[in-house]
Amino acid sequence: MDAYEAVRTVLAVREFADRPLPEEVVRRIVEAAHLTASARNRQPWHFLVVDDRETLRRLGELAPTGPYIAQAPLAVVVMVEESPLAVSDASRAIQSMALAAWSAGVGSNWVGFHGLDQVKAPLGIPERLDVLAIVPFGYPARPVGAGKKTRKPLAEVVSRNRYGHPFA
Repeated sequence: MDAYEAVRTVLAVREFADRPLPEEVVRRIVEAAHLTASARNRQPWHFLVVDDRETLRRLGELAPTGPYIAQAPLAVVVMVEESPLAVSDASRAIQSMALAAWSAGVGSNWVGFHGLDQVKAPLGIPERLDVLAIVPFGYPARPVGAGKKTRKPLAEVVSRNRYGHPFA
């Protein structure tokens, strides 16, 4: 799947099949994050790959917006250092992971946005890092949307050269 097709068709997945991810897919997802550009190449992030069933279950309990983490065969906990651009950089890395996963038939969804301090202790995360998100990954439990998205018309959200000037 080319990059544009992945962007065009990717959808949030919150129900996962009980099927492990091949190690080469896991590596590709993590490498997609690792290879993402960051401001001044500071790479103000750390990624924790979790595939232990009990730990995934516990993360599903601790993340208020992500109980479905417990069903996923894999989750990546995304942490950031204190830096003005860390959230932006790590957000780009999360999108890279989601698109790399989707191109391999694996779904995901962003869980949380800060406020995940409760996962630090069970995972041994140092206080100096902020947990930005937990991203569960897995094969969708059922077919999802075939890339059909509901979006505002392009002309409503895109201008050319000056705000309000039609793009088309």
